[in-house]
Amino acid sequence: MAPRPSPAAAGLKIIVLDDDPTGSQSVHGCLLLLRWDQPTLQRALLDPSPLLFLLSDTRALEPRQAAERVDDICGALREALSGPGSWLLVSRGDSTLRGHFPLEIDRIAAALGPFGATLLVPAFLEGGRTTVEGVHLLHGEPVHHSAFAADARFSYPTSHLPAWVEHKSGGERRAEAVQRITLAELEPAGHQALVDRLLALDGNPVVVVDAQRPEHLQALAEAVRAVLPRQRLLVQSAASLLQALAALPPQPLSPAELAHWRRSAAPGAVLVGSHVPLSDQQLQPLLAEPACAAVELPVERVLAAIRRDGAEQALEPLRQELQERLEQAWRSGRTPLLFTSRGERPCRDAGERQRLSLSLAGLMARLAAGLPPELSYLISKGGTTSQTLLRDGLALAAVRLEGQLLPGLSLLRLPVDHPRFPQLPLLTMPGNLGDSGSLRQAWRLMEAAG
Repeated sequence: MAPRPSPAAAGLKIIVLDDDPTGSQSVHGCLLLLRWDQPTLQRALLDPSPLLFLLSDTRALEPRQAAERVDDICGALREALSGPGSWLLVSRGDSTLRGHFPLEIDRIAAALGPFGATLLVPAFLEGGRTTVEGVHLLHGEPVHHSAFAADARFSYPTSHLPAWVEHKSGGERRAEAVQRITLAELEPAGHQALVDRLLALDGNPVVVVDAQRPEHLQALAEAVRAVLPRQRLLVQSAASLLQALAALPPQPLSPAELAHWRRSAAPGAVLVGSHVPLSDQQLQPLLAEPACAAVELPVERVLAAIRRDGAEQALEPLRQELQERLEQAWRSGRTPLLFTSRGERPCRDAGERQRLSLSLAGLMARLAAGLPPELSYLISKGGTTSQTLLRDGLALAAVRLEGQLLPGLSLLRLPVDHPRFPQLPLLTMPGNLGDSGSLRQAWRLMEAAG
């Protein structure tokens, strides 16, 4: 069989609306956009990488705000994509099924459709998330048995994806109407049959795709590329499928080489805003490191300020206090470890919970931006924390993803003309990835490079 052309050679651009800035955790060498004005978007579409990420950060928003954000992005894309060229749109969602589904795919379809079908592919193999017989699993166990299914905003009662689709849609999409692509259909001998099936899809049904090995995602990606542009498909997936769709070569730099982008032997800094149970576990070994200086951001003080007047100025005394402690730690030669206090967050309602989350992320971003300009690296743990840091704290319109320091841990590098931190290596780490030692391992890799 003759090799199929790569997406880049075929002129295909895979455009990813990422609801959390950690969705690029399986790829390398592409741009992540924090803005989508036409000049920024047009320049990014000319980038040679077949992948382009638009960091929508909708998982941090309430449904109405998320819909408005997606509409805004789709409006910009509709104008930018009006010329010639082939493209595939992917709504990148969480591999543990948290997020605004089906709201986001519905808004995308309304603005940029019609689509023949929406492929639902939540497998993230690097993180132990697989889908077998329509059931989504985390390390072999149904994902609705995990702590992620009890998320305060995105809880769900089932791991059977057709039933999950019905639950998330409030019954508007019936489980029996959800189609499936099985593991058997993803075997090499079934390529043409799978292509024919994709070509025959009509009316935009949701199609759940099983995946247990990288070969399954590669088979799906080859079939999707084969039907474009004759068949317009929308994809809702976790990160693993993106690597297969883009057919990227191996990462050109090893983790050790990436870590050596550390700018000097001066200390770096670590931010931990995520507060899922796994993040709590990963924080503890780093707190025990003598070379790290813990600086706790007290959540109760931020919540009190929000309730008192809701103004950013109310947090200024706390910001100054923490900034002094961070700089003192950094000047002493230790790694400042800024983390939000752990435990329950007694919010009154969903609106207050969102305001607290955004206020915490905003405060952490301002604190990071105030670190000494000689900072040698930065590690950011948590999606909203990382998004707010990139967009607000560092005021970036776009940043290039260089590669993965560890599986799923993306190393970015700030532009050479950044006014405060030129070419700073910045590691983004999802809240739900790794084991209890992963954060310390990442920190040690960056420290060893110094």
